[in-house]
Amino acid sequence: MRSRAEDVSSPAAGFYFDLASPLAYLAAERILQAFSDSPTAVEWRPVLARELPGAETFDALLGGEQGDVSRGELERRARELGLQRVRWPEPFPFDSSLAMRVATYAKSIGRAVPFAQAAFRQAFAGGRSLEDRDSVLIAAAACEMHPSAVLRGAELRSVAAQLSASTAAAAAAGVRDVPAVLVGARVFHGERAIEQAAAHTLARPTGARSA
Repeated sequence: MRSRAEDVSSPAAGFYFDLASPLAYLAAERILQAFSDSPTAVEWRPVLARELPGAETFDALLGGEQGDVSRGELERRARELGLQRVRWPEPFPFDSSLAMRVATYAKSIGRAVPFAQAAFRQAFAGGRSLEDRDSVLIAAAACEMHPSAVLRGAELRSVAAQLSASTAAAAAAGVRDVPAVLVGARVFHGERAIEQAAAHTLARPTGARSA
């Protein structure tokens, strides 16, 4: 059964994420709560951030003094939000290709939300790189996705094609990077824009056209 977060029969806001992004992790941890009073459902849409026009390279989070400062800022933000202490996976940044194909497969069977939440927590609360197949499978097992089915699904050409198509559609809609929320024709970028996006759905009558 699909959760309300994945119910796309009603007008939906699109939440764009890539499991390699720590900012998308912060957004994913609270977007459902932010939209809890909204008449608009939230559709979680996996995309490859590196193929978006303004994708973050995470250079500022790498080694050196600047990297320590940037990581410290993100860790403080997680504490402000009441999340678990951030633990950085090694390597970081990591290649999220496998994890994002699994996320796309999970979406096809109505489990995008629980899988993404479990995978984000593996990466940024557990400190496990999602380049590691076992880390991805642990996240999948947490939402009752069988390992063999997950691996078969991740290798399907149709799943890879859907991920590419979703990424291209996001870029065409004006999504420059993740996290982002698309409400109508308006894109809200950044993890601090989640509440703004939710408020916009309350001010915008269901079915209203964007200006």
